Amino acid sequence: MKTTIKILFVALVGISLVSCSSYLDINTNPNAAISSTPSLLISSALVGTARTLEGFNAYGMQTGGYGANAGGYGGFNEYVTYQYTNATNNNLWINTYANLINYQQIINLSQGNALYVYYQAIAEIMMAHNYQLLVDEYNNVPYTKALAGVSNLTPSYDNGQTVYVQIAALLDDAIAKINQGMSATPAPVALTAEDIVFGGSMVNWLKLANTLKLKLMVRANTKATFTSTSFDPSGFITTDVLVNPGFKNDNGRQNPKWGSWAWDYAGNAINKAWMPTPYVLGFYDGNKLADAARGSVVYYQFSTGTAKITNQLGYENSTVPSCPEGTFWYSGTNRTPASAGNSPGTLKGPDAGYPLFTAAECYFLQAEAALVGITIPGSPSDATSFGNGIVASFQYLYSLPNGTQAPGLNYAADAAAYITNNAGNYLADYTAAGTTAQKLEAIITQKYIALNFIHSHEGWNEYRRTQYPHVATSGLTARNSFASIKSQSTRPDKLPTRLLYPQTEALYNPANVPQNISPFTSLIFWAQ
Repeated sequence: MKTTIKILFVALVGISLVSCSSYLDINTNPNAAISSTPSLLISSALVGTARTLEGFNAYGMQTGGYGANAGGYGGFNEYVTYQYTNATNNNLWINTYANLINYQQIINLSQGNALYVYYQAIAEIMMAHNYQLLVDEYNNVPYTKALAGVSNLTPSYDNGQTVYVQIAALLDDAIAKINQGMSATPAPVALTAEDIVFGGSMVNWLKLANTLKLKLMVRANTKATFTSTSFDPSGFITTDVLVNPGFKNDNGRQNPKWGSWAWDYAGNAINKAWMPTPYVLGFYDGNKLADAARGSVVYYQFSTGTAKITNQLGYENSTVPSCPEGTFWYSGTNRTPASAGNSPGTLKGPDAGYPLFTAAECYFLQAEAALVGITIPGSPSDATSFGNGIVASFQYLYSLPNGTQAPGLNYAADAAAYITNNAGNYLADYTAAGTTAQKLEAIITQKYIALNFIHSHEGWNEYRRTQYPHVATSGLTARNSFASIKSQSTRPDKLPTRLLYPQTEALYNPANVPQNISPFTSLIFWAQ
C-alpha cells in the first residue's frame, strides 16, 4: 500500500492533477526511487482500472439517459443544468492519470528485460485503454509528454486524433511483444495469479488488444488515419473480460460497482440519489421495444410497473419515488446487506468480477465494422455479429458472480424470443433494417441497451458520435429524450457535449491547457 501511495503521489504531482495536501502524511521521500517488480504492481493497477471505470460508468449513467434524480434528494445543480464547472467529475481525469502512472511504472521496471516482456505488453494494452477513456471525454490530452513525473510538471497536450493513432500503434507494439515472447528462448516470466483478468493467458491478451484497436478504428472511422489497419490472427474476445482479484464483502475488497451503488461492507446503503429514466425504460417496457426478460434482471420491481421506478432528469417533486436500499439496478429480492448478492443483472454481488470489456460490445463493434467496410479477421457479417451481440448481452446479465447462469434463465432462448417478439422493429429485428442508416441505428441502439449500467459512458460516447439511439430535438418528452428538463444547453437535443478540464490544469499548466472550452459547443473529434 505504501508503494502505491508513493506512485500515486508522484503521478499526481508530475502531471499537475490535484492538490498534494491529502498525500503529505507519508513518511518517506515521494521522489525517491521505488523498489518493486512488475508482478507486484500489475494486480493493483488492474484493480485501479476497474475502480476508474466505475467512475466513468456513473458519469455516463447520469448524463447519457440511463439515470435521473430520485425522490427525496436535491442539490443536483450542474448535473441537471449541464452548466459544468472545472470541478464537475474531475475525478475521471485524476483517477485515470493516477492509474496510468501505475502502468508506466510497470513499463519502466520491465523495459529492456526480455523476461518481463509480457508485463510490459499488458501495461501497454491497459495504457491504450485508459488514454481512450480520456480522449473520449476531453479530446486533447497530455500524452507524449505526460507521465514524466517531476521532470515535466507542465506537459503539452496532444490532439485527440493523434492520441488515437499513437495508442493504436501502442497496441500493435504490445501484440508484437506478446508474439515475440511466445517464441522466445528462454521463455518470458509467465503470469499466473497476479493476472487477475486472464490468469496468464497471453492469447486472451492478444484478443483484448485486437478488440481495443477495433474500437479505436470504428470510433474514429474517417476521422483519423491509422498506421496499420490489420489485426492479429487471434481474433477478438468472445467472452466477457472481467477484473477479479478476489472481490468479497469486506472493507475495501468489494466489487467497485457494488460498493458504489448497493451497500458498503458494513451494510450501509450507498448512493440512493439516482433512479432509471422513462427514456431508457422504453427499451424494455414496450414503448420502443419489448424486453421484459432483460428488464426484470436489470431493474428491481420492473415487473410490477415501471412508473414506480422512474423519473425524468431534473424533475423534483414529492411524487418522485425514492430509491430503495441497494438501488433499482439491483434486481435481487434479498435486500439484507450482509447476505444480498448472488444475483443476475448488473449489480450481481460484492464478489462479482468487474467488466473491463463485454463480449456484447465487442460483437456490436464487429457489426459496425462490417457495415462500414473495416476488414477484420474471420469477416463475420454485420447481421451475424449483431445477433451475437444480443445473445452476449443476455448471457452477461443472466450470469451470477461465479460465472454460472442463474437457475431458471436461458439466455439463448430468451435472446431468440426477444427478436421474435420484436419482429418488424428494425431496432431488434435486423432483417427489418432496410437502409444503412437503420442498420447503424439498430447496432448502436442495441449496444446502448447492452451497456446499461455496465459501461454507461460508452453508451453516452456512442450517442455523441452517431446521434443514436434517437433523441427528439422538438416536442421533447420524457419518453423521446433523456435531456434534463432544466437543461441550459444551446444544442437542439438540449444535451451537453463534454466535461471541462479540471481547475488544477488551469492553475498549474495554464500555458498548455486548451482554452475557451464549452460543454455545449466543444466537440470530441469524432462527435457530432
